Amino acid sequence: MRSVVGDKADLLFDFDGSEAVDRSMAWAEQPGQHILTLADAAYPRALLDIADPPCVLYVRGKLALLQKRGVAMVGSRNATPQGLQTAEAFARALASHGQCIVSGLALGIDAAAHRGALAAHGETVAVIGTGADRIYPARNKALALAIVEQGAVVSEFPLGTPAIAANFPRRNRIISGLARGVLVVEAAPESGSLITARLAAEQGREVFAIPGSIHSPVARGCHKLIKQGAKLVETAADVLEELGSFVDQPLPPLAPPPGDEHPLLAALGHDPCSLDDLAERSGQPAGQLLPELLLLELSGAVATLPGNRYQRLA
Repeated sequence: MRSVVGDKADLLFDFDGSEAVDRSMAWAEQPGQHILTLADAAYPRALLDIADPPCVLYVRGKLALLQKRGVAMVGSRNATPQGLQTAEAFARALASHGQCIVSGLALGIDAAAHRGALAAHGETVAVIGTGADRIYPARNKALALAIVEQGAVVSEFPLGTPAIAANFPRRNRIISGLARGVLVVEAAPESGSLITARLAAEQGREVFAIPGSIHSPVARGCHKLIKQGAKLVETAADVLEELGSFVDQPLPPLAPPPGDEHPLLAALGHDPCSLDDLAERSGQPAGQLLPELLLLELSGAVATLPGNRYQRLA
């Protein structure tokens, strides 16, 4: 499909040279690849309402999804194991109730949100900071290809644009602009996710934040947003109800139901815990705890964190 106003092609691309224009037009002729301008009927209506809509969008995947406003999910690239699990579970629950999950394909929370939507056989849109013919980071290539099949990958940058730091904050206005609300899962106080949340507020979108441990650096950004008026959410139903969506069936649980709890899980609690603190809480020597922690890690109940710390996952 080619969605470009032919006689104005020189005005539609942020680069010079007929060769680059010809290459872009050839790219758009491939199945499932599109180039949209502000003049196209298929251009997402939600972006026409924001202060700085992109003049051109390069889209791979299902074009119709750009008209379906859903929930944007963003957060730290250096997320905790619990944060990744939470993001994936929220996305899975929201997608199973018809919400299109919008995120940025970054490592950490973004990737977990996309994975959750795909796991629910739902819809997801990835707004990237490179050209649509490039994937960054490279380790998310398989995820990006899955999104193209089940959703859409979107960029405002010309084909061939590499990963440039300044482009990633710029694309955030598109992430928030395509959504009805933005959910921040984990974020440091100066995180780019807070830029997305600020843009969402300026665009008249809802802002949601999931609280975390007062001891966790990646929870402080969420706490900052809550202090500024973001809506504190504990379940996906909180988001759906705020957006006015009807919850007509039980939401999937955010964690597996507890069975017979291992004594160390009770001692760990739900915040990151050092080995020394765990030894003190459990009354066992640290050397005796290590084999048990390893078994719990292999079973998926515990994750090892930097600094010889551990965190319960379920």
